[in-house]
Amino acid sequence: MIGPGTGVSVFLACGVTDMRKGIGGLAALAQQVLKQKPASGAVFCFRGRRGDRIKLLYWDGQGFCLYYKVLERGRFPWPSTPRGSVGLTSGQLAMLWEGIDWRRPAWSSPPARIV
Repeated sequence: MIGPGTGVSVFLACGVTDMRKGIGGLAALAQQVLKQKPASGAVFCFRGRRGDRIKLLYWDGQGFCLYYKVLERGRFPWPSTPRGSVGLTSGQLAMLWEGIDWRRPAWSSPPARIV
């Protein structure tokens, strides 16, 4: 994914978002509901009712970027808190985008060195 890179603030909008909203509607949600500046350089994540699609809104300094993904199978992991927001790291955002449960990642042992 071409995106914001590492070290950015990520805000996940808890609850359900109307996926018909475009850049303007999602920017308004970021400002009014999440109490954040949409053009701050942070990434704002929104999930639809069925849980199989998400939208990411990001200001890159010149304009808004809107990323949209629909899973063929499964659902995106989402917190059960119905209101407010949750902060994520850029690593957790990468896991979310891939459909991995960022809340309980299955860490494996480090790779063995072959000598």
